[in-house]
Amino acid sequence: MSHRNRPQPPRPTESTRRVEAGPWLIELLPGSAYSARYVATQPVIGFAFDSQRGLHAIGSDRVQPFYAKPNGLAFVPAQCDVYSESPVGGEYLRLVRTDGGVLPGDHAFNNRVDPRASALAQRMRKALLHASVEDDWEAWAVALAERVTPGEHSCATPRGSMTDSRMRLLDEFIDAGLDQPLGVSAMAQLLGLSEGYFMRAFKFATGKSPHAYLIDRRLAKARAFIRDSSATLAQIAHACGFSSQAHMTTTFKQRLGVSPAQLRQMTSGV
Repeated sequence: MSHRNRPQPPRPTESTRRVEAGPWLIELLPGSAYSARYVATQPVIGFAFDSQRGLHAIGSDRVQPFYAKPNGLAFVPAQCDVYSESPVGGEYLRLVRTDGGVLPGDHAFNNRVDPRASALAQRMRKALLHASVEDDWEAWAVALAERVTPGEHSCATPRGSMTDSRMRLLDEFIDAGLDQPLGVSAMAQLLGLSEGYFMRAFKFATGKSPHAYLIDRRLAKARAFIRDSSATLAQIAHACGFSSQAHMTTTFKQRLGVSPAQLRQMTSGV
């Protein structure tokens, strides 16, 4: 799930953004379909910003369906067999240790929710989209590598909380209604949960609040419109549920470090 050799799409797409820092190769892979089969020659750390689904076999001969929750940390050790494919994919941060150095742990994992890892991944994504002289790539990479220490940060999801089927249903509900106001009460009612329980379970499963997740889905949809359509920014803001183009621009700058206009210019230059 971590390394993705993307087929060339028939339409413009955001480019893979990358930087090399010391022994690290750091890449931001755009959300698109992918298919990969390989043996990892170096340890790889991954972070899934979006929910994803497809088929995979990580360190196993058994191919099975997977559903990756958003905000999930992943690790693939060196010499691990990897097969993964998804018809839609999702935005993904990938860090590879390129100097032959080892990382803690010898077992692959994904879907680990870790608030510190999430904060680091969000900061690195923003920097990959809009570089700054204050960027400290090697320090960030080392800090993220510390989050894959076996056992130290993992935790089990309590029974009856945000199961994969509930998360898929919620994603479909949000995507179908992004152009409308969506609230916690409607999400909780959809899943047959009380608002309080839903908010606690969602935060435990994804590391973020339902409101923050909704904003992320609006951003992802807006980025897809910017990349794939000629709609005006005002039209895109309306279609994605932002109150105005100015509101969308402010959210882009806060979350991604770039404006919608800058992102459109970057994409059109690919």
